[in-house]
Amino acid sequence: MFGRWWASSARESTVEFIDLYSDTKTKPTPAMRERIARAVVGDEQKDEDPTTRELVERVAEQLGQESAVLLPSGTMCNEIALAVHCKPGDEIICERGAHIVNYETGGPAALAGVMIHTIDGHRGMFDSEQLSAAIRGDSRYFPRSRLVCLEQTANLGGGAVWPIEKMRDVVATGRNASLALHLDGARLFNASVASGLSTSVYGTLFDSVWVDFTKGLGAPVGAVLAGSRDFIKDAWRLKQRWGGAMRQSGMIAAGCLHALDEHVTGLELDHRNARSFADIISQLPGVRLDKDGVETNIVFFDIEGTGWLAGDLVARAKEQNIGIGAFGKTLIRIVTHLDTPEHLVRKAAEKIAHLLSKPAR
Repeated sequence: MFGRWWASSARESTVEFIDLYSDTKTKPTPAMRERIARAVVGDEQKDEDPTTRELVERVAEQLGQESAVLLPSGTMCNEIALAVHCKPGDEIICERGAHIVNYETGGPAALAGVMIHTIDGHRGMFDSEQLSAAIRGDSRYFPRSRLVCLEQTANLGGGAVWPIEKMRDVVATGRNASLALHLDGARLFNASVASGLSTSVYGTLFDSVWVDFTKGLGAPVGAVLAGSRDFIKDAWRLKQRWGGAMRQSGMIAAGCLHALDEHVTGLELDHRNARSFADIISQLPGVRLDKDGVETNIVFFDIEGTGWLAGDLVARAKEQNIGIGAFGKTLIRIVTHLDTPEHLVRKAAEKIAHLLSKPAR
């Protein structure tokens, strides 16, 4: 079902390590590998790769944008978008937990020369009043507020899904201040599946938006950045300058197309498995976990009350062939994905629960 590998008992029997560290740990399914091998390719830089053209045209349509470009990674999507929208010295407004603040090695400063004004939101989201307060006044002493960035879903917010009306209010506030709007859609398909809203409902609100194929959708490489034709023309220039231009990129695009066709619907299984994991772990004494906040495939829980440290639990879980992530002294994150079917997620949760039931060594 949904083209997931664990329909094959042969591959399932080889699985020893249950990797819940991130949905970036997904591996191409046999069917995806076959489609990649059969890809019709050409020179992307000459616009001669039919598979890449099919991908970017489909994604642009799904995001409600005029045009799109294939890039090697989501980070490159973000960094190119910032550089197209902004001039050096401009200021970006985003939530403090945003990927561009924490996980892109200072790229906004190094590559686009921009400042970042962070908002202390809730679960990775902020409201229109907070945005209004963050927008600079018209003074030559201030950096110019230029771009508002949102993240859907919000990773450090526990995979939280921006409610559409809240998002529209924030976007309207940005528009009224003549700011550009960018959506980091690394897990936009997760948000779409969870909310029941099409990706275009979100995408059309923004001047630029991208989606990643290497997380829950299971492709080995690839993200697609979309926007107006003029925006993508400028994005292509930076793609060329920064070494992101490719040749027979249809090999990459084919995996992304397979993900679009076969893996989107199955994201609901990942969300269900995350809730199942949360149900087990939330019952443990000393664990803080907001079950109602588990909307998609990400679960955060705090183990301070157990006496364990996050790093110690990660190490002990690894000894049990389970991968999880430490995101602070006592904060743990797990992420479900297409390589972690229900029985493996439950097995991992039960083993972690058993560890936490014992005193930390």
